[in-house]
Amino acid sequence: MAPKKQVSPVIRISRGERDASARATHLEAATRKFLVTTNERKQMSSKTNFKRIALVAVAALGLGVLSSAPSNAAWSGTAGSSLTLTVANGTAGLTGARSDSTTAGTFGVRGLALAATDSIGVAIVNKSKPALAVDFPTPIFMLVDTGTSTAGLVAPVGKIPTVTSGQVVAGIADRAITRYVDTSTAVSLAAVSAPGYVEGNFLVYLDSSTSTTRVAGTYTYTIVATPATGVGGVTPGTAQTIDISFVVAAAATASTTVDASKTTAFLSTIATPTADVAVSALATASSTAAANLAVRTYNTAGGAAGESITVSIAGAGQIYHTATGVGGTSVTVKSAGGTDGDFQIRPDGRAGVATISVSTTSSTFSAKTVSFYAAAAKTITATVATPLLAVGANTGAVRGVAVDANGTAWTGQAYIVASSATDALVAGSTTPVACAAYDATNARHNCPITALTAGTAKFKIIDASTVAAATATSNEVTVTVSVATAASVKLEFDKATYAPNERARIYVTPLDKDGKPMQSATYANLLTSAGITLNGSVSYTGTTTTADSLTVTSYTTSAQSSSTSGAKAGSMQFTVYMPAAGGTVTLSATGGASLPQAGQVAVTTSATVTDSGSAALAAVTALATTVASLKTLITTLTNLVLKIQKKVKA
Repeated sequence: MAPKKQVSPVIRISRGERDASARATHLEAATRKFLVTTNERKQMSSKTNFKRIALVAVAALGLGVLSSAPSNAAWSGTAGSSLTLTVANGTAGLTGARSDSTTAGTFGVRGLALAATDSIGVAIVNKSKPALAVDFPTPIFMLVDTGTSTAGLVAPVGKIPTVTSGQVVAGIADRAITRYVDTSTAVSLAAVSAPGYVEGNFLVYLDSSTSTTRVAGTYTYTIVATPATGVGGVTPGTAQTIDISFVVAAAATASTTVDASKTTAFLSTIATPTADVAVSALATASSTAAANLAVRTYNTAGGAAGESITVSIAGAGQIYHTATGVGGTSVTVKSAGGTDGDFQIRPDGRAGVATISVSTTSSTFSAKTVSFYAAAAKTITATVATPLLAVGANTGAVRGVAVDANGTAWTGQAYIVASSATDALVAGSTTPVACAAYDATNARHNCPITALTAGTAKFKIIDASTVAAATATSNEVTVTVSVATAASVKLEFDKATYAPNERARIYVTPLDKDGKPMQSATYANLLTSAGITLNGSVSYTGTTTTADSLTVTSYTTSAQSSSTSGAKAGSMQFTVYMPAAGGTVTLSATGGASLPQAGQVAVTTSATVTDSGSAALAAVTALATTVASLKTLITTLTNLVLKIQKKVKA
C-alpha cells in the first residue's frame, strides 16, 4: 500500500474541506510567518540606530578632546563634570524669631580631585524674597562633616562676605560670585592629597542679627560651587548651582484670620469702652460724642486681625467713624483690627431712642441703644426716699423720675426747691439746689435736703436752675424732720420661717418714746456689751458680725429701705445663715446705757428652721393618723352592713 500523503491545509480548504482542524493549522502558519518577518525588520532598524548613535558619540568625544584645556583636566574631563550638589531646604522659625542650627537647611558638595592643588569654592547668592521684605538676611555656612572624603580637605567656616567682583550670575544684577580660596573669611574645600574625592556637608541658616527685620514668606538663595585647580585655585572650572530656600512662618499673633469668639463690641460714654453701659444724652445736635462704640476684631492668638465692620443706627442720632471721618446712618469700614474700629454716636437734634446695629463679616451683636432726650422735661414724678430726715445733710432724700415729650427718660440736670419760705425754715431752700447726676442704674434723680429743725416741709423737683426757667415741675412731696431720742430697742428677723442654711436678716431698730422708728443716726451703747446672743449655730457674713456673737461698738441705722440690699429705714442690718438642722433660733439682747432706765430691759425674738426630714416625718405621722381614722371608719361601716344583712334574712 502506498503511503498516505499529507494534504496541505490550503488545498484542503480550496477543496472545500473546511473543517476546524484545517482552519486552525492554516492560521497558526500565517501568524508565525508574520511575526518572524516583523522581528527581522525591527532588528535591522535597531542596528541602524545603534550605528548612528555610536557615530554621534565618537564625534562628540572627539570634539570634547579637541576643545578641552589642560587646566581643567584635574576635575576628570570637562570642568565640574564630576562635581555634585545636594540640598535640603530649611525654615527660619516665626517672624522675628532667631534662626539657628535647629532651623537650618543643609547642602553637600562632592567632587573628584586629581591633583593636590584642586579645590572647590562655595558661595551663596541672593535670589528672591517676600515682597514686603526690606532686604535679605545674611546666610551662614557651618561645616557638619566631611562625608566620605578620601582626599582630605581644609574648610574654614565663616560668614559669607559681600562679593563685589568676579563672575556675574545670570539674572542676578545686584550680586556677583567668585571662587573662594582657603581663607578665614570664606568657605573652600581644598584637597590635601590626590587623587581622591573631596566632600563637605554644611548647615545653612539665616543670621540672627538680622532676624528682627524678617517678614513672613520664602527666602531663596543660590548656592554656587566652583571647581578650581592650581595653587590658590587660580584656574576656575565650570560652576554648578543649586537653590536653597527658607520659609519664615508668620507668628500666630500676625494671623489675618479673625476669631469670632474674640470679637467684641461695647458701647459706653468713656473713650474706649470695655463693657456696655446704658447711655442717655441730650438730643441737641452736636459734633461731640454722646457715646463711644468700640469694635475689636482679633485672631485666635489675640493679635489684631481685620475684617469689614458695619454700624447702622435707627431713630435719632448719627454714626461717625473716627479713623476715616465717615459718618451717616450706616457706616461700613474695612478694619485692620485693633483700635481702628472706634465709632462715635452723635446727637442730630432728634429726641428718642436710637437703636444701633453692629456686625462684622464673622459676627453679629445684639442691638445697642442710646436715649436722646429733649432739652426740656415734660413730667417729673417725685417720691420721698427718706421717711424721717435727721438734722443736717440727707443725701437722696427725695427721688424724681422725669420724661420728655416722647416718653423718653429725661436725664438732664434736675433741681429740688422748697415750696415756700415757711418750708425752708424747716429744711431745704427756696433757691433751687442741684440734684445728683442721673442714676442710670435705678433710672431716677436723687435729690438732697439739708434739714434745720424738727417738723415737716414741702418740696418740688424742677428741670432748671431757677423756678422761672423751669419747663417741668414735679408733684409736691412732704418730708418729716425728726430729732427724737431712742427710748427702747427692738430685735426682729425678716421672716418667721426659714429653710436649712437659708440667709436671714436681723434688724436692730431703736424706737422713740412712742415706739416708732427713728431718723438715721449712729447710736452708741444701744445694747449692752454682750450684744446679741443666740441659741442656734448660725454662720456669718459681712463686716458687722463676729464668729462668736453679734457684737459691735455702735449701731448706725439706715436712712432708706432697699429691696436689693435688704436695708430697712431706721434699722441696722445683720446678715446670717441659718443652721442646717431644723429647730428654733432665738435672739436675745438687753438695752444699753444710752437708753433710759425703762428701756434697759431684755428683748428677744425667734424664727423657725424647718428641717426637711422633720417635715417628712410630720407628714408621715399625719398620714398614719389619717389611715388609722379611715380604718376605724371602714370597720364601723362593715359592722353596720353585717347587721343590715342579718335583719334582711330574718
